[in-house]
Amino acid sequence: MNTTQTEQWQTLWINIHLATMTDASNSYGEIEHGALAVSNGKIVWLGKEQDLPQFDKHQVEVINGKGLWMTPGLIDCHTHLVYGGNRANEFEMRLQGKSYQEIANAGGGIVSTVKATRAASEQELLASALPRLTALHQQGVTTVEIKSGYGLDTTTEIKMLKVAGLLAKKLPVTIKRTFLGAHALPIEYKNQPDAYIDLVCEEMMPTIAKQQLADTVDVFCEGIGFDIKQTERVFSAAKKHGLSIKVHAEQLSDLGGTELAAKYKALSSDHVEFLSNDGVKAMADANMTAVLLPGAFYFLRETQLPPIDALREQGVAIAIATDANPGSSPICSLQLMLNMACTLFRLTPSEAIAGVTCHGAKALGLSETKGQLKVGFDADLACWNIEQPAELCYQFGVNPLSTLFKAGIKVI
Repeated sequence: MNTTQTEQWQTLWINIHLATMTDASNSYGEIEHGALAVSNGKIVWLGKEQDLPQFDKHQVEVINGKGLWMTPGLIDCHTHLVYGGNRANEFEMRLQGKSYQEIANAGGGIVSTVKATRAASEQELLASALPRLTALHQQGVTTVEIKSGYGLDTTTEIKMLKVAGLLAKKLPVTIKRTFLGAHALPIEYKNQPDAYIDLVCEEMMPTIAKQQLADTVDVFCEGIGFDIKQTERVFSAAKKHGLSIKVHAEQLSDLGGTELAAKYKALSSDHVEFLSNDGVKAMADANMTAVLLPGAFYFLRETQLPPIDALREQGVAIAIATDANPGSSPICSLQLMLNMACTLFRLTPSEAIAGVTCHGAKALGLSETKGQLKVGFDADLACWNIEQPAELCYQFGVNPLSTLFKAGIKVI
């Protein structure tokens, strides 16, 4: 590269170690003593500092990385950040020995969150969600997926998705919105799941697609959610409206939701603790991502581990996310998920970090622009005060983030 090719450089990091996350073979894609150049929000050069081409030092802002490590901005590819109220009282009731049914009979469970979310205004939902997003952002997160699913009626599902969009105007975070109308059965449709799926497919989804309020459609395919036939109706409607597909599946049992999602070329299947070998193979064949949610596994005291070895053997990309939600994972720390992914699920640190960078991007259909330090990719960059990448998974409770850049602009 000669100087004419560097004339457009705007910012250059030197004296920095790069964890590029471009090597899927159990490494960080390290470039030690590296350098990275950015122009117009994109990465335009990276490599060893000793290999830097000549550039005009009067035209380029040079940042001394002081020997820190740089990774792609982190990606939380599965959250439910927008909701009303909280369920701390149920947490206490469970610890006092109350059963799930007793809590539900007392108006608890998802019903209580739906009630609170329906009652909340857009501004109230925005005010409650913003601290949750801020917590993620301050720990290096630059891209977040946010699901609806606590409205279970057209008005409130739209309200939730609008609030998710408003959050992107409050903080420098890319927000991907997912319509999860098929999350649970609302009280007014008790014992009428097919009629509720009619509402999801024939009223909610067309309206949301027309208003461009979501990128993706999700379904909770489970015994306490929706069966295979109902799930397929939602997938079919999503395809009709040109929306991508994800699925909550195989969390509590193996209903075959992942295999169905594979037939529809879904982006990901999430939870997957009870995923069968056939399901793993279907994911591999469809190039899907497995999104593991260690926070829910921990909070619910689950014991069935996801089939990590089978996913590895079949080459299925493994992403990690918070599943931040009021009922089963009220946790807004992707750094904690890195530690849990290693300690609970036995992932290696490089696998875990790939799960919140390149594989998190893949789970959101963003694998060509985010999640890697690579020429042409978005300059979403996190600089960490660490001596080796594994520290991001090893220690929890002390935030090692030094600086954060979004599209090449310093935001933290």
